[in-house]
Order: sequence, then C-alpha cells, then structure tokens
Amino acid sequence: MSLPSCPKCNASYTYEDGHLFVCPMCFHEWTAESQRAAEEASIIHDANGNELNTGDDVTLIRDLKLGKDTLKKGAKARNIRILDTPVDGHDIDGRVDGFGMIYLKSSVVKK
Repeated sequence: MSLPSCPKCNASYTYEDGHLFVCPMCFHEWTAESQRAAEEASIIHDANGNELNTGDDVTLIRDLKLGKDTLKKGAKARNIRILDTPVDGHDIDGRVDGFGMIYLKSSVVKK
C-alpha cells in the first residue's frame, strides 16, 4: 500500500501511527477520512450542483453589479479556470463577452 503525500507540505515521507498519517517534515497529522473529505471539498460545483471543470462554459444565473456596469443574467463566461486558491470567495475565473476576464463565484453560475 502506498502512503499519501502530506497535504500540508507535499512531502512523500509519510508514515502511519495507529490510525493517523504523520509527516516528519512539518509534523502535520491527518486521517484517511479527513483527506477524503478535503478532496471532496476541493471539487467546485455550480448553483445546480453540477461539477465544474477547467475549460467549461457557464451562464450567469443573476445580474451582477460591477461598479457602474452590470453583467446581465444569461451572460456566458467562456473557458473558465478553477482557481487553486480562492480570491475573496471567488473560486473560478472566465472570459465574459464584452467585459473581459473576471473572477466569479461558482454559486452564481450554471453549466
């Protein structure tokens, strides 16, 4: 059985201590269940619960006020990219026609 790499520092020197995995490099401890939960939490879903992937096209489900501009409901965001680290709660970015690249929250789009 191959042991998982450390989710905190990505070191491959993991060992088992009872029911815990331990990283000797950063001293992080975790269980198999917590790792599975973290992997499931990293999957991004749209407002309808569909899984979003990099490269998908999505549609806005509500009007978004951006300063003096407004993105209308039904506007398309093309070729989205799932962000590794969310920026102020925005977990995807994509190109909206007539507006350019913009960060979006997955809760305001549908596939």
